[in-house]
Amino acid sequence: MSMYPERERQADATQPDLASADIDLAERLFEELRRRTGTDRGITRASYGLGEQVAHDIVRREGRKLGLEIEMDAACNLYMTMKGREEGPAIFIGSHIDSVPMGGNFDGAAGVLLGLCVLSGYARAGIRPPWNITLMVIRAEESTWFGASYIGSRAAFGLLRSDELDEVKRSSDQIALGAAIEAAGGDTAFLRSGRSFLDPARIAMFIEPHIEQGPVLVERGLPIGIVTGIRGSFRYREAKCLGVYAHSGATPREYRQDAVRAAAALVVELDKAWTRLEEEGADLVVTFCQFYTDASEAAFSKIAGRLTFALDVRSQEAATLERVKRIVADTAARIETEHRVRFDFGHLTGSAAAKMDADIVRSLSALAREHGIRAMRMACGAGHDAAVFSAAGVPTGMIFIRNANGSHNPDEHMAMADFAEAARLLSALCLDPPLRA
Repeated sequence: MSMYPERERQADATQPDLASADIDLAERLFEELRRRTGTDRGITRASYGLGEQVAHDIVRREGRKLGLEIEMDAACNLYMTMKGREEGPAIFIGSHIDSVPMGGNFDGAAGVLLGLCVLSGYARAGIRPPWNITLMVIRAEESTWFGASYIGSRAAFGLLRSDELDEVKRSSDQIALGAAIEAAGGDTAFLRSGRSFLDPARIAMFIEPHIEQGPVLVERGLPIGIVTGIRGSFRYREAKCLGVYAHSGATPREYRQDAVRAAAALVVELDKAWTRLEEEGADLVVTFCQFYTDASEAAFSKIAGRLTFALDVRSQEAATLERVKRIVADTAARIETEHRVRFDFGHLTGSAAAKMDADIVRSLSALAREHGIRAMRMACGAGHDAAVFSAAGVPTGMIFIRNANGSHNPDEHMAMADFAEAARLLSALCLDPPLRA
């Protein structure tokens, strides 16, 4: 049911169930992307590289066939708009289409093709949506290439710094970001000015469809997730536990300053804290992403005097992140005393959590129930361009599509039946959006 019952529909033909998304188009384009940007093992679409450009050209070609209005901004983000019946802010659907090296075919691209097949479905059915709908194909979301997050979406809002254009280099060939943008047809002079191509006031809402990159929907047996928020984080990327090297057979327990035992104690204690906080209802994930001794110093018969690790803590709740940060510090101090070691956590990095718009979450949930689409509300643990739109004050939502075998690997597996369910949900939302007066 519409959140705005006073808004009349144009005709029965605009009912979402009658606006069948063009799933055949999506299947054909997924296969073309696989064939033109893949190898025998995986997909590689480098940011501002050949693979990403091929993908952009494919989508632009199809948008032109549909008669969409096409624009490109200074960072080479692509905008394709279907005109609506009413003037005013547009509904944006968007995601990226680059990939990690030897990644999967669905990460990012599924969101772009979902938006495209919904617009194609409207065109085939002769439906003119109530508002302008813009499909945004975003550049350079995957930070693995340039070591910077959300390059395309930040650039669209004038948030890309000049020093990033000069100093950030692509990992595959050491080309500077600014040079790569210029080579793709962008305008770095505009980007250096700090001007924004996008005006948040002209965006009614931003929806990012994306495959889920974890196992939750697979384990729950559900095709669709409705994202409530993107987890923020704090990270220690190059932390160390420093003890003293000693002989493994000749040093009694009470004289040891064992870096491995001490760091392992930290792992165990933080895991216990994670359990306690989850039992209290907190949203939290804690990961020791790397954990290793130095092969040049460590040996079979030596007590390790040095261990390096990386710690990644994420939550939707800023208060939970601050609480865990204190737990890490207090626990490390206690272990230092007990084990006679020292922790050096190094430089702290992190990101702010991004809440999805409550009206959009409620509307997606209601539409899923109305149209018999099995879905659940869930947190998003990975970073996405949606976080940039949310931070800019744009009402933002995300739709997750079930995906087996994780993400950022060649074995991503999204069933087209699940993709079609996401298309039905997105089509319904765009025809009956929870727009504010």
